[in-house]
Amino acid sequence: MGPIVTSGSEIESAGGAPAPVASTSSKAAPAPKPHWTRRRGLAGGFAAFGVVALAAAVVAPTGMALAEQSDPEVETSFSLAVKDTQDLSVSVSGATIAPVDRGGFEVYVTPTPTPEPEPEPEPAAVDEPEDSSGGGGPLYYTGGGAPAEWMAAAGIASGDWGYVDAIVSRESGWNPNATNSSSGACGLVQAYPCDKVPGNGYDPVDNLRWGNGYATGRYGSWAAAVAFWEQNHWW
Repeated sequence: MGPIVTSGSEIESAGGAPAPVASTSSKAAPAPKPHWTRRRGLAGGFAAFGVVALAAAVVAPTGMALAEQSDPEVETSFSLAVKDTQDLSVSVSGATIAPVDRGGFEVYVTPTPTPEPEPEPEPAAVDEPEDSSGGGGPLYYTGGGAPAEWMAAAGIASGDWGYVDAIVSRESGWNPNATNSSSGACGLVQAYPCDKVPGNGYDPVDNLRWGNGYATGRYGSWAAAVAFWEQNHWW
C-alpha cells in the first residue's frame, strides 16, 4: 500500500504513522554576509600591486628596447668636422686645444671673376706743327723778320751781307720754307741734307748760321762762294 496524501501537512507512511513535513509557506533562512576586515583589505591591495608590478617588469624591457632603437647615424662632412673640434685635450695647468689635422678636408672657393676694364675713349687728335729734326716732317717757319735781322742774328759780318744776298736770292728768293722737290735741300741757302742743320733747317737764323760755316769752310769766304756759284749755278 502506497502513501496517502491528506489535506494537512502530514504524510502518512505505509506503516500508518504520519511523518511531519515542513510547511511550504515557511521562508528559508538568509545566508550569512562575509565580514571584510582591515587585514583582508590590505592583503588584497598588496596582491593587486604585486600583479601590476609583475606586469610592468615584464613589459618594461621590451618597451625600453623599442624606445632605444634609433636610426643609423649618417656621417657628413659637417658631423666629421664637429667630431674633430670636440677632440680636445685638457692639461692640469689649463685648457690646451690640441691642433686638429684638417688635411683631409678640401674646400674649393669659387674665385670672384675679375671685371673686364672698360676701354678708355681715345683722345682727340691734335694737330701739332711738324718738326724737321724728327720723323714727323718739316717744321716750317711761321715767324716774321727781315734778311738783315736774320744775318745779324746768324753772326754774319755785315761786309758779307751782299754776297749772302747774291746766293740766297738765287737759291730760295729769301723764302725760309723753300724746299727742293728732287734733292730735299731746304731753307734760305738750300742746305743739303736738311737734317744736317743744327736746330731747324727752315728757321732762317739756323739756316744762315749753317750756311756761313759752309761758305767759309768749303770756299774760304762768301766772295769765293759767290764766284763758284756764278760759274756752276750751284754751290
